[in-house]
Amino acid sequence: MLLDKMKNVSRRDVLRLTKHYGISSTLLAAGAMTGAVTLPRLAEAAQSTYDKRYKNEPKFKLKFGAAGFNEKNLLIERAGCLQFVNDLEERTDGAIRIEFIGNNQICGQLDCVKKTQQGIVDIYAASTQNSAGGAPYLNVLDYAYMFPSRAAQYHFLYHPGSQKVLRDPLRKRHGLQFLFSHAELRGIQLGLSWKDKPLVTSVTQLAGTKNRVTGTQLGRIAMEKMNLNPTPIAWAETLDGLKQGLIDGAETWASAVAYANMSPVVSQVINLEFFCGTEATAMNGKVFDGLGGELQDAVMESSYLTQVHVQAANEAALVNTVGFSEPQLPNTVFAKHGTRVSMLSAAAKREAEEMCSPEFHPKEWEKWRDRLNDWSGGMDTYKFISDIAREIPKDTLAENVEPRRWWKG
Repeated sequence: MLLDKMKNVSRRDVLRLTKHYGISSTLLAAGAMTGAVTLPRLAEAAQSTYDKRYKNEPKFKLKFGAAGFNEKNLLIERAGCLQFVNDLEERTDGAIRIEFIGNNQICGQLDCVKKTQQGIVDIYAASTQNSAGGAPYLNVLDYAYMFPSRAAQYHFLYHPGSQKVLRDPLRKRHGLQFLFSHAELRGIQLGLSWKDKPLVTSVTQLAGTKNRVTGTQLGRIAMEKMNLNPTPIAWAETLDGLKQGLIDGAETWASAVAYANMSPVVSQVINLEFFCGTEATAMNGKVFDGLGGELQDAVMESSYLTQVHVQAANEAALVNTVGFSEPQLPNTVFAKHGTRVSMLSAAAKREAEEMCSPEFHPKEWEKWRDRLNDWSGGMDTYKFISDIAREIPKDTLAENVEPRRWWKG
């Protein structure tokens, strides 16, 4: 398992190195290493990374607030944060230097977006659903069953239409330059009270349960239609909520359960795939504008390279590291904690879709759909994105989606 390469280095060891070489140099070194990582090897790599990063005086020093991410859990959910930092610094030969600040030290899932808008940080990584509280246009990704697969999500992220319906309105309305994102689809993660119960095979078996919901307004509509009683709980408090039985489950995605160490209290992963789980990285729009043309091009090329990396790496990690498969591979996070996965049949997913999607219940979605359409400049956002998501065959594997530079049309 990829995470095993860090098992010989303690958190205390990493902290000691960060005091000497800085957080970013240490984490970038750790993220780039292969094979088993020992303290002497990590120290040598951190020294080399430090020397390379500080050989030139940067034109721009940027802060990257990466919510709860660090060098270890980014090997579970492959959100691409460190790859982006490393590539951009190398691509610009140090003209841009980025201070990576994870572990919720400067911002968390709910407020990274706001701190980026305020200029406290320049770049942030958090889920678009948690960020929707500070940037409501991000709800545009969250219509129920708009994306039939992770492949459809990646196809959309690469598509020039994403520039028109997502990136440009987000920039205009909320001042954010959307760079890249990981792609999963959300399900219900059941707590320990479901450990000894049969594996759930239909959303109707969850009727009346109480489940955590993120900051997305559209996700709540879908959950209400499926009788899942959406309950707003901060991401940082979700683990305790599941552990103490305050909620039956939580809507999130598989690698989020694994990276946040929630798998010991999650007994069943119900793969409803009912709306986006997108851990995205974005930049303050004014900061992006201030870089000038050449460095802006570098940011976009590094974003593209990172998007390609995330597409391949996260698909591999879901099976090899997380254990999000049937059957599960041994020594994955889910296998070690006895977390069962219910992929659900096509019929069961269709049943859920007919209970909640805008296609079958347009009236319930009308208020938010009209609002998002207005914010987009008049597009039918649901139809526009749905059409793009269905341009590829439904059985396309996510790793086989063709990458494209979305801003070049």
